[in-house]
Amino acid sequence: MATERTLTDGHNEAGDSEAKRKLFRVIFLSDTKLARAFDIVLMVMIALSVAVIMLESVGEIRFGHRNVFRSLEWFFTILFSIEYLLRLWCVRKRWTYARSFYGVVDLLAIVPGYLSLMVTDTGYLLIIRVLRLLRLFRILKLARYVGAADTLVEALSHSRRKILVFLFAILTLVTVFGSMMYLIEGPENGFTSIPRGIYWAIVTLTTVGYGDITPHTTLGQMVSAMVMVLGYGIIAVPTGIYAAELRDVIVRRRDLIKCAECGRTGHDDDAKFCKFCASNLTHQELFTGD
Repeated sequence: MATERTLTDGHNEAGDSEAKRKLFRVIFLSDTKLARAFDIVLMVMIALSVAVIMLESVGEIRFGHRNVFRSLEWFFTILFSIEYLLRLWCVRKRWTYARSFYGVVDLLAIVPGYLSLMVTDTGYLLIIRVLRLLRLFRILKLARYVGAADTLVEALSHSRRKILVFLFAILTLVTVFGSMMYLIEGPENGFTSIPRGIYWAIVTLTTVGYGDITPHTTLGQMVSAMVMVLGYGIIAVPTGIYAAELRDVIVRRRDLIKCAECGRTGHDDDAKFCKFCASNLTHQELFTGD
């Protein structure tokens, strides 16, 4: 996930107006009092808009205050629309920003408001504005937490093939067990079709157990017991796959940082000093081992 600073590097080049440079500094950076004030006001507005959407979904509160909620929704939609246009205007790499994570979220935060003019009840999709609060990581200087998130995402990416194979095996199992229960129990016991049987198999295998469909025959109960026991063993598989990949990612990242003094690796991402010789690691280059 690219940061906003990365997306807007090289903005202050010749040809940009003074007003555009100042606006860019206020909107995208947080190194001045005005910029921090803008960030705080923006976070408050986002939180209030999300609160309005949640309160409107409560029937007792919405009844009799529909016009108030409607006015507030349009106020926030217009406000965020102006903010989004200003971001596009002051940033140099407009298309890069528009395609970035924050750019897409900023756009999705206003589109449902205008879409509600044509399709009813789409206004509730504005709840996606809560994703804009992720900017708190940048505002509060919590970059180390963003790095931790990158580690989790990288581990998930590396384990995706194994997990996909596992999910394919699970889908095969639930199809087999669902079909078996359809043949064993039949429509008279609630298994009206094979898809209905597959639904039961998924609920049972994941140990959720809604209880809306239950086997009544002895054979069906035996199959059900087998599926439940199998479910307990299967649940741990994706967790183990992901944990192994996460460990490998952490080890690889530690090996990237090499001390210029003693030449040893194995330091944490946020380490400032070498754990072996106490040398400063802050400005040392990464060692890739190539």
